[in-house]
Parts: sequence; structure tokens; C-alpha cells
Amino acid sequence: MTAAVFFGCAFIAFGPALALYIVTIATDPLRIIFLIVGGNAPLTHWLRTVDPEHHFTSTKANEGLKTINPDEPAPSMRLLAYVSGLGFGIMSGVFSFVNTLSDALGPGTVGIHGDSPYFFLNSAFMTQVIILLHMFWGIIFFDGCEKKNWYPLLAVILTHLLVSALTFLNPQYEISLVSAYMIMVLTGIWAFFVAGGSRRSLKRYLLCQDKNFLLYSQRSR
Repeated sequence: MTAAVFFGCAFIAFGPALALYIVTIATDPLRIIFLIVGGNAPLTHWLRTVDPEHHFTSTKANEGLKTINPDEPAPSMRLLAYVSGLGFGIMSGVFSFVNTLSDALGPGTVGIHGDSPYFFLNSAFMTQVIILLHMFWGIIFFDGCEKKNWYPLLAVILTHLLVSALTFLNPQYEISLVSAYMIMVLTGIWAFFVAGGSRRSLKRYLLCQDKNFLLYSQRSR
């Protein structure tokens, strides 16, 4: 039973991120590189915006990537925001959930002393929310830095604090988890349009009329 809980919670927490990695990143070595360094990418882009002469600039990064593969066009800022946001989200999810997953292997003590029997399941779904939110936050944050629009940056910080504060409501999971998913959906819609999506492009994708959707249709800028 403990193994079933372990693998079930692991797939709930990291399944969507793994699917996104396989479909959109694994086939491109350059995207894998940016996924690995994604934890530092938001800070790097912030420093580039504040100080154009900062050593870790996206321009220099693109020059380095073109040196590795001169035939490959430099990735767009929206693509880098997506990949680095997903990488940061996965890293955050691993660090926050790995200890809980290890406890799921036994001994089975959750619920014996009045604790909620849904602790592992809730933790898995909350980790999933955090990973996807980091991806959406990365897209919105990068766009705000690029356009020097500080309101999206403030919104990212405030929603991050709000989602973190929702965990104080536990074990009232029906409130904290539902609220976190509502914030995730709204943030995801915002990130979708920021990344260049539209109702028309979404409709064409759902009807399988457009194979070059979002990431694959982004050009370098």
C-alpha cells in the first residue's frame, strides 16, 4: 500500500511537468540547458533589465548557444521564460515534496493521531500547483521585465505570497487547495495570452488545425 501511495503521489505531483518536459523540451538540447539553469534565470533577467552591462546577459547567453550550434536560431525570450520557469518549478517541487514522499513509504503513521488521512494526496496536488504556477509566473515575470512593466512583477510576488499563505489553512484542504487551483487557472490564462496565445490559436490547436502552437511558433526577438 505504501508503494502505491508513493508512486501515485509522485505521478500526481510531477506527472504534468514530466509530460511538458517530454513534449516540449526533451527533443531540443538547448532547451534542456536552459531547464537546468532555470533556477537562476529570473534573477539573471532581472539583473539584465536593471543593469544592461551585467555579465550574465541574455545576449551573451544567446551568443554562447550559437557558438555551440551555429545553425540553430537563438531561442525567443518567451521560450526561455517558459523553460526556465518550468525548471525552477520542478526544482521547487522536488525540494518541497521529497521528504513527504519518503515518509509515504512507511511506516504508515499519518492519520493515526488525528491527522488528516488526505495529507499525502493534498501535498501531491499542492506540489503540482506550485510547479505549474512557477512556469506561469516565469512567463509573466520575464514579460514584465522585458517591457519594463512593474505591475506584472508585483502581481507575481503577491500571488506567490498568497498561495504560500493558503497552506496556513490546512488541514482545511477544500479551501486551500481549491483556492490555489483557482489562482493557478487565472495565472495560466494570463500567461497564455502573454506568451502570444489567442482564442483563435487555441481553437485551431484543439481542432488539430495548427501543429505549430505557442512554443513551436515563437520566433526569436
